[in-house]
Amino acid sequence: MLPNHSEVPPAAKTGPSYWLTRFVILRWLGFVYLIAFLVAVNQIVPLIGEHGLMPAPLFAERVVAHFGSNWEAFFQLPSVFWFKLSDTSLLAVSWMGVALSLAVLLGYANAIILFLLWALYTSIVNIGQDWYSFGWEIQLLETGFLAIFLCPLLDGRLFPRRAPPTLVIWLFRWLIFRIMLGAGLIKLRGDSCWRDLTCLYYHYETQPIPNPFSRLCHFQPHWFQKFGVLWNFFVELIAPWFAFAPGPWRHVAGFFLLTFQLFLIFSGNLSFLNWLTIVPILACFDDSLLAKLLPRSWLARVVRAAAEAQPSAAQNRIVIGLAVVIGCLSIMPVANLVSPSQVMNTSFNRLNLVNTYGAFGSVGRDRLDLIFEGTDDPVVSEATQWKEYQFKGQPVDLKRRPPFVAPYQLRLDWQMWFAAMATPDEYPWTLNFVWKLLHNDQATLSLLGSNPFPQKPPRYIRAQLYRYQFAPPGNPEGAWWIRTPVSPWLPAFSADDPRFRAMLLAYGWISRED
Repeated sequence: MLPNHSEVPPAAKTGPSYWLTRFVILRWLGFVYLIAFLVAVNQIVPLIGEHGLMPAPLFAERVVAHFGSNWEAFFQLPSVFWFKLSDTSLLAVSWMGVALSLAVLLGYANAIILFLLWALYTSIVNIGQDWYSFGWEIQLLETGFLAIFLCPLLDGRLFPRRAPPTLVIWLFRWLIFRIMLGAGLIKLRGDSCWRDLTCLYYHYETQPIPNPFSRLCHFQPHWFQKFGVLWNFFVELIAPWFAFAPGPWRHVAGFFLLTFQLFLIFSGNLSFLNWLTIVPILACFDDSLLAKLLPRSWLARVVRAAAEAQPSAAQNRIVIGLAVVIGCLSIMPVANLVSPSQVMNTSFNRLNLVNTYGAFGSVGRDRLDLIFEGTDDPVVSEATQWKEYQFKGQPVDLKRRPPFVAPYQLRLDWQMWFAAMATPDEYPWTLNFVWKLLHNDQATLSLLGSNPFPQKPPRYIRAQLYRYQFAPPGNPEGAWWIRTPVSPWLPAFSADDPRFRAMLLAYGWISRED
């Protein structure tokens, strides 16, 4: 119950109100932005810095050469970095994002702050190359763009004197509808194991970065796994339609959608994807429900703000214009949804405003992992002793418990998961990774769990491909994993190998002086 004998703010007597909905959406979005920018602070320089694994200055130089000028590159891939790109500018943008995210998380959010957050993250994504190619990057940009219109231009208080625009709440529901339906349809049209209900026999083990509960889920009986697939289809294909239904039905749909994301968080390390997906799910709830769940002190402030609310004709016109733009930009994503050749995690416009989403359209039956090994031996032979580099998330040591990482993302680990299913030709940056290890590059080593050569760099580095499987719980060795060798993936390279240096030189990662 709200104070003053009212269950909802006065402004809501003609329909649902969303004062508390806006409050929780913005705070949760601030948290997700904070994680995303902290990941950038810690990883952006070793990944795309001036001497990173895929240097952004080199990428920018080639893009500008292709389009003809910095301005044209900016219009094609909007980013502040087209005009100043260095390790310092990368870190400055990342730290600025951290500061603004904290402001939103702690309760101060207006349209200007949210626009800056969106623009800064857009700038990173558009020069991030492979490291920022994941579906949740464009999902964060679309979600963050909608949030700009959820609050006043300047008033950043917890409960400003502008009512939340109901139309923006509906646009958030449209977003969650497309996210979930896209994920469900790509499964129906994709891997046959979804249709025969067996995909979860493999998913928990073969997902990019399992956590300790992934093994628990993996060893559940088959009837449980099949039920999980059916439940997945119910939540992704049926529940989203009720996001547009009247209050009680919409609340129930929101509950199913929310608990589904919480289970995904429980069962694996899927970066901040599931945490981000919760943001538009919150738009399924209105003040009539949230008033029963949140502290009474907040509710009293809502009542006061609603009583003093001042309508804004300008804001109403802007929001209507936004809805028209979103409607027009939705044509191609909707066409993609109904297409039998549906693609997932794709944007159809340069600003990533309305995108198509999906996840795990195919599920691997075997888990393949790359193990990078080094040796001090002057010559490689059958007797060579190799030492393994440990990743922070990917399994290497068989007795190491899988970590809890999400919502934080280990971007190198994720790309290694993809690389293990491909060839070195498809992931040439792995050659630069080897070069960095051969020189004990501290920035690159910061992305790893351990360095087996702390005193001096190894003489040779190679990469081996292994098949990993969960070890049964309670096994006498106390192992989390069982592995079997598959094949060499990269041959042993040394820093003075002329063939190796020629490949690095061709990509522009080293100079002739190196």
